[in-house]
Amino acid sequence: MARTVEKLSLKAARRIALAAQGFGIPRPQKVTAGNLRRLVERLQLHQIDSVSVLARAHYLPAFSRLGNYDRGLLDRAAWGRKSKRTLFEYWAHEASLLPLDLHPLLRWRMADAEAGAIGWTSLRAYARERRNEADALLERIRADGPLAASDFEHGKSQGGWWGWGETKRVLEWLFWAGQITTATRRTSFERVYYLPERVIPPSIVALPTPTPADAKRALIERSARAHGVATTTDLRDYFRLDPQSARQAVAELEEDGILLPVAVEGWKHPAYLHRDARIPRRVSGQALLAPFDPLVWERARTERLFDFRYRIEIYVPADKRVHGYYVLPFLLDERLVARVDLKADRQGSRLLVRQVTWEPNAPTDALERLDAELRLTADWLGLESVGQ
Repeated sequence: MARTVEKLSLKAARRIALAAQGFGIPRPQKVTAGNLRRLVERLQLHQIDSVSVLARAHYLPAFSRLGNYDRGLLDRAAWGRKSKRTLFEYWAHEASLLPLDLHPLLRWRMADAEAGAIGWTSLRAYARERRNEADALLERIRADGPLAASDFEHGKSQGGWWGWGETKRVLEWLFWAGQITTATRRTSFERVYYLPERVIPPSIVALPTPTPADAKRALIERSARAHGVATTTDLRDYFRLDPQSARQAVAELEEDGILLPVAVEGWKHPAYLHRDARIPRRVSGQALLAPFDPLVWERARTERLFDFRYRIEIYVPADKRVHGYYVLPFLLDERLVARVDLKADRQGSRLLVRQVTWEPNAPTDALERLDAELRLTADWLGLESVGQ
């Protein structure tokens, strides 16, 4: 017997998605480690990116939802003492900070990388004909302790973020393969590698490894919780799963009644509502969203939900940019109403607002509320003023 497909208005879908992502909840007066932990459990990951023109990307989703918080809370959760850690680094959506209980669910990916089945093509040789080089470097870390690429003679080159030397390439393959993980980050944000059993709490290392199919099903379920309502493509993108595995997992979760089929107004493809998704009557609040925020990182979904075409222009030549270099969408209640190009001038202690582009029919109080959010951002970053 075919399941009944519920119809959802676009407004309802938008509210469900915002609630699932942690918006519409009053920001705490004082953000605690517990607030941060619960947020990461909701979102499942914070994407890591090297750009720090405003603040590094992994800090921003928590600020967007919780407000002014101590970034040290996130640092300690990710790179603090082993007994206090609640996060680890690995490839999920992209390079990401993840709650520790996701570690078993990503071991299939580590195993595939170790076998040379996934990962960048330039790194796969270390799983095969150059495996001896990787094994030798792993033994060096085992003997000498935590090491970064720059600690080796042929480590990271001077050619920029992706200007990797041979040692850095080996380290990154070992990282993909789960043979090493991030022990800490240096002031320059350089990754320091060590053995997983020396970094990740024993209780997590000891957890059983599920089959790849069970792990992917669990990842799709977590993705569905983080989305609230989503298409199959949305669901698989969150943890970058292959289409076939995602379809199988969605079908099983639908059969079990965890995912409920819905037809969203204006969406071309079928969608699924997580059975525990909250459907608020309205969503209030405002936030500046990083380009790598999970609410907006899938640009097609952002356009479907908000009628907001968003592209990052970091890699666009300056004279061809439309909205600016590091543009953050401004969420106002249930709409994305502006694009704000921001830069932290740390030497001058100013939050620079380089450009603001408003969407048509932005609310009359939008400017006032944006000003308040910019002032909050400056305070969070320890900057004295907001200006152009």
